[in-house]
Amino acid sequence: MSTNKKKLLLHQCCGPCSCYPIHDLKLKDEYNVEGFFYNPNIHPMKELYNRLEATLQLNKIENVNSHWDEEYGLKKFLKLSKIPKERRCRTCYAMRLQKTAQKAKEMGVDAFSSSLLYSKHQYHHIIVEEAEKAAKRFGVPFVYDDFRRGHKEGIDISKEYGLYRQQYCGCIYSEEERYETQLPRNLEKYTNKEGIVNHHTTDTTNKDTDDDS
Repeated sequence: MSTNKKKLLLHQCCGPCSCYPIHDLKLKDEYNVEGFFYNPNIHPMKELYNRLEATLQLNKIENVNSHWDEEYGLKKFLKLSKIPKERRCRTCYAMRLQKTAQKAKEMGVDAFSSSLLYSKHQYHHIIVEEAEKAAKRFGVPFVYDDFRRGHKEGIDISKEYGLYRQQYCGCIYSEEERYETQLPRNLEKYTNKEGIVNHHTTDTTNKDTDDDS
């Protein structure tokens, strides 16, 4: 690791999403990259530790120094239950990017960025807005790059390294969105098309009507 280059703290949402950003930053050879895992939005706790371990595994392979905070923020996150999805995601981005900028300032590094910029499934423009707010608040430059261009390469790297690959974004709401149509389909083999009478009913009277529009 060169001592002449500037240092950049990369917020890491998970191992797979960090693969391409780390490779790309190393290829550009402008910064010495260090990783910071802080994601209290990830639920349940076992999932949080699966993703942390995958991130540490990646950093060890890539010779990237690791910093992490194991805060499990389920109770805080439940307070967001009545907030529409886009606002909820903004709050989630903000708390992680603010913490990263604060950590970067404490470490005395030159800049920060985030692997959140890699995902095609996030509100990219909101991530940028919140990162710029964090940069202004803590006086540490935010380095923007659209890492989405390396989506396929990142997937290939994560599979090559054998990293744990999660199936949903992180919070309990995204877990529901991921599985609410898939899991019921697994029960189709028990329906009356096979001669079994299905007496199951679904009560929707108390279903969460979170406005995602």
